[in-house]
Amino acid sequence: MRLRIVDVNPYFYPFLGGIEHRMHDTSKLLAERGHEVTVLTGRLEGTAEEEKTQDGYRIVRLPSRQLSLYNPPFISSKGVLEALESLDADVVNFNYRWAPSYSRDLARYDGPKVFTYHNLWGEGIGLQAVLSGMNDRRFGRKYLPGFDHVIAVSDFVRDDLIARGYDPDWVTTIPNCLRGFPEVGAEEGDFILSLGRLVRTKGLDYLIDAMVDVDAKLIICGKGPDGDRLARRIRKRGVGDRVEMRGWVSEEEKNRLMSTCKFFVMPSIFESLGLAAVELMSYGRPVVCSNVSGLPHTVGEGGIAVDPKDPEALSGAMNALLSDAGLRRELGAKARAQAERYDWGLHIGRLEEILENAATGRQF
Repeated sequence: MRLRIVDVNPYFYPFLGGIEHRMHDTSKLLAERGHEVTVLTGRLEGTAEEEKTQDGYRIVRLPSRQLSLYNPPFISSKGVLEALESLDADVVNFNYRWAPSYSRDLARYDGPKVFTYHNLWGEGIGLQAVLSGMNDRRFGRKYLPGFDHVIAVSDFVRDDLIARGYDPDWVTTIPNCLRGFPEVGAEEGDFILSLGRLVRTKGLDYLIDAMVDVDAKLIICGKGPDGDRLARRIRKRGVGDRVEMRGWVSEEEKNRLMSTCKFFVMPSIFESLGLAAVELMSYGRPVVCSNVSGLPHTVGEGGIAVDPKDPEALSGAMNALLSDAGLRRELGAKARAQAERYDWGLHIGRLEEILENAATGRQF
């Protein structure tokens, strides 16, 4: 059955994030399976109103305004409902719950639709957590029940929604995945690696504190609103000689770092799944991670999980791996095997089935 699918999110390329990567991968794969896929998104500066990608799907961008209070910025787009109706989709997939202009229009849209739940309920720290919780309660009460089905990106997210009273038959797990797997190389550099957005929920404060007791080089790659604050913390803790903040790096450089690091550190405070860990493990490298949310399930036996917000536990796990090459090789092999469970080839068929069921009104 050939479907007209519209995938909706306020942000898309050139904005890069976990949601956007998933949308790109699934849009490409669904287009390869013969479906007509359109990404409906906000128009960012320097982007075209409409384009056909070389990966077989179309992008339609709406007039938008942004308010840069956080990363990503708050966005409001005009004409979401009108665009959805003009695209005449068989099924719509919505990916975001913090943009009222999108949520309101998706609620008014009366065609078949599913919602993909990417992040944890009430995710954030301090005031952000309070605002996030308020938004999620409102979204969960006012908007979420209007969708035909919900897709969760991890079992942890699914279980959390069920614990909040949602019907288990209404929520299906389809994890974030990779489209390909690199060759595992034997070269090992002299550094530890951290990748991701520089925001408080990634727990980098505790990683920097842990480096006081770790005699090795740490490279932190990524950008975000906490960059300057983290740089100050590095200076304050006196670890500038061993911690390098490299900022944004190209895909080529990122792949080189992932393939040659000793191991990866992910001290997150919240993590619905942790695709960065999967990507790193695909290179046959182990992970030191926080024992929070969906992260331990994602990493499995491919690393060492420690209590969150605990620099001493982090440094202990890191030093254990630094001192034992055999342990790094053993966990690295398990990490690669674990990563191969997150292959879109294993899961895209189930996503296609859910979209077809929503489009035709069949049972899930």
